[in-house]
Amino acid sequence: MDVKIASSWKDKLQNEFQKPYFRELTAFVRQEYKTHTVYPPGPLIFNAFAHCAFEGVKVVILGQDPYHNPGQANGLAFSVADGVATPPSLQNIYKEVSDEFGTPIPPTGNLERWADQGVLLLNATLTVRAHQPGSHQKKGWEEFTDAVIELLSREKKGLVFLLWGAYAQKKGAIIDESKHLVLKSAHPSPFAANRGFFGNKHFKKTNDYLAQQGLEPIVW
Repeated sequence: MDVKIASSWKDKLQNEFQKPYFRELTAFVRQEYKTHTVYPPGPLIFNAFAHCAFEGVKVVILGQDPYHNPGQANGLAFSVADGVATPPSLQNIYKEVSDEFGTPIPPTGNLERWADQGVLLLNATLTVRAHQPGSHQKKGWEEFTDAVIELLSREKKGLVFLLWGAYAQKKGAIIDESKHLVLKSAHPSPFAANRGFFGNKHFKKTNDYLAQQGLEPIVW
């Protein structure tokens, strides 16, 4: 697999790429792209790592699966390609940002602008078959993304981790909360947003924490 990521990630994850599980995962993913429609497009699988270098990470938002409908997934959790309708969960994320800062809701669901500011938008699983949510779970991606989270927790300090929903909170259990700010709430999906996502003030809390460390806040 030609891994298109920032060079700092390549250095940090080199050992992970050599492990047997990752070699098996690579073989599986290659075969899937040959025989099925898979999202995101191959060059965008590691898009989160291409836009947000290891040394630049300030915030981590954990998602689960890429979007599985045509044209949506662009390799960033919760994000879609330009020109694609903003999905319901992201609509609710935008609503919370707008309520916190009084800013207008963006016309695009492409979150590359967040990634370029140091927000790692990390899905637990980085690929999915078209129209089959969860189809690439338990193939090795979760082990890889756990390793990424553990690496960030261990080697950096003062990060903000946003864990929305039970899945993200379980996956984030390995984060060292003595070194990082971990914010948890309900998921922004329409099924859960009214149970604690709306009004969580996570975006303001994130920026306040970054400012305390002398870091530039995120322009959400």
